[in-house]
Amino acid sequence: MPRLSYLKALNRAIADEMARDPDVVVLGEDVGVAVSNVTAGLLRRFGRDRVLDTPISEQAFTGFATGAAMAGMRPVVEFQIPALLFLAFEQIANQAHKFSLMTGGQTRVPVTYLLPGSGSRESWAGQHSDHPYSLFAHVGVKTAVPATPADAYGLLVTAIRDDDPVVVFAPSAALGVREDADFAALAPVPLGSGRVHRAGTDVTVVAVGHLVHDALAVAEELAGTVSVEVFDPRSLYPFDWAGLAASLERTGRLVVVDDSNRSCGIGAEIVATAAEEMRLTAPPRRVTRPDGAVLPFARELDLACQPTRAQVRTAVEKAVRGG
Repeated sequence: MPRLSYLKALNRAIADEMARDPDVVVLGEDVGVAVSNVTAGLLRRFGRDRVLDTPISEQAFTGFATGAAMAGMRPVVEFQIPALLFLAFEQIANQAHKFSLMTGGQTRVPVTYLLPGSGSRESWAGQHSDHPYSLFAHVGVKTAVPATPADAYGLLVTAIRDDDPVVVFAPSAALGVREDADFAALAPVPLGSGRVHRAGTDVTVVAVGHLVHDALAVAEELAGTVSVEVFDPRSLYPFDWAGLAASLERTGRLVVVDDSNRSCGIGAEIVATAAEEMRLTAPPRRVTRPDGAVLPFARELDLACQPTRAQVRTAVEKAVRGG
């Protein structure tokens, strides 16, 4: 069986959708030369009418994508750096997201915003290392964070076909992941459908994006003493609350691992909803970046701000002890 990389999965998803639907276009900075490798080969295959290099103005090309979507296109907008979403947040949250609601469904805005390299990269420092997915989930924009190549393909395909704006975060730490894959079996993955990567009976670890792989490693380390279930929500809005509730019915204990800031993060929402509505036999725990964290240039300090496997293991052990 061939190996599929996470980056190639994103590239394949865009290419397949461009071949399937002539209304799908790609735009962003340096997409023609594929500086991130996600758009590799697309210019040669589909031409400059459908692979559009833009000026360095996120507000401009994000607004352009909204208008193009309202006119019948399906733009895929690539942002090279996650913090650039802060510049375009108004265009996404206040314009593209709200048009269909404010027109009673008469207008659709099918835009996909793709972040191929979200979160920390080696010494990319404070203005390039954010994971702002909680902001979009907060305002109700559909938000996906794939952990594996197959899910990266399936969620991106679903996002492109969706009639609403969707933000797809591809974590930097997941881009090198490879897995065996039957290319013919790759298929859309629905938003709001979580995935249990490993079944367990003692504690549920909800891990977002690349942290799924850390959670699986910790689960394997503890396999002789603790049975860990690893739950990957895959999309943060909509969230698979029914899937999480089913997992907690089996385990009764919860640890959430989220590589974003602690205050008002998606980890807090998961813990709060579980505490209000689901079966818990011990206090839930979070493993996150520090509150208000800004990742520094120094690599050692950068790593010190990110969730670690040791922290996950400690949280799991405390959850099992109930302390």
